Amino acid sequence: MPAATFNVPFLLGMMRLHESPAMHDPELLADWIEARLEQGLHWFDHADIYGNGQGETLFGAALRARPALAQRVNIVTKASIANDNPEPGSGKVKHYNASPAYLNSAIDASLARLNVERLDHFLIHRPDLLMDAEATGRALDDAIEAGKIGAAGISNHLPSQWRRLQGAMHQRLSANQIELSIAHTTPLFDGSFDELCADGHAPMAWSPLAGGQLMQGAVGDCLAKWATELDSSPSALALAWLRSLPNSPVPVIGSVKPERISDMLKGPATLPREVWYELLEAARGHCVA
Repeated sequence: MPAATFNVPFLLGMMRLHESPAMHDPELLADWIEARLEQGLHWFDHADIYGNGQGETLFGAALRARPALAQRVNIVTKASIANDNPEPGSGKVKHYNASPAYLNSAIDASLARLNVERLDHFLIHRPDLLMDAEATGRALDDAIEAGKIGAAGISNHLPSQWRRLQGAMHQRLSANQIELSIAHTTPLFDGSFDELCADGHAPMAWSPLAGGQLMQGAVGDCLAKWATELDSSPSALALAWLRSLPNSPVPVIGSVKPERISDMLKGPATLPREVWYELLEAARGHCVA
């Protein structure tokens, strides 16, 4: 599935949805979702660990309050991180679990919390080093064939890890979420980005603004300069930098503030080549060889 199927300038990441008290009112959250749809933003990125399920629960409550929205939104969600940040002394250990039983339970739980009939993309959040690829591959194939998920994918996996899983599946892994930004370009130089493109994965880039780091120092100065030149905003240009790459990676933004979202829409689809490389140079501290 090519990245163009997302057909949006960015995905709306729901990691911090539960941290916004105003969004706890289903009607207010439904208004927020509707406003994003009017902006052409219809992909929402979730995970079962976001707020320990609270993010999906809040989103689902909004869809229950306004059922027609469920047919207009597209959902990405992720699972495989178990016992995230356990309390000291709880006796629990954070670990990864991509077993069929765990993933099947996670899919069913996400469907119930989100109040949707299908998850458009379901991703294995982190690689489980104990994964039985054949068993997990069958579970993902079965979930697609049952109509519970539209497509399966991975997040934060190495090429060898996703290819081991793909080798056990009939359906194709079609999405791949990685950390990628002007400040984190490792996948562009270690070959992993080229490999996910070669395997036909639709790339999604998490932390595309590097937690605000891009707005500081040499990169921040460069973004500010070109924002003035191109009648844009620095954050919008940082996202355009990502979309300029092959296969047009789709950024996953973390803010739910309407003004920040509108600000990130004030930019071109892609950047001129020299501007793109100038930003890379500002981040790395030296020009390309």
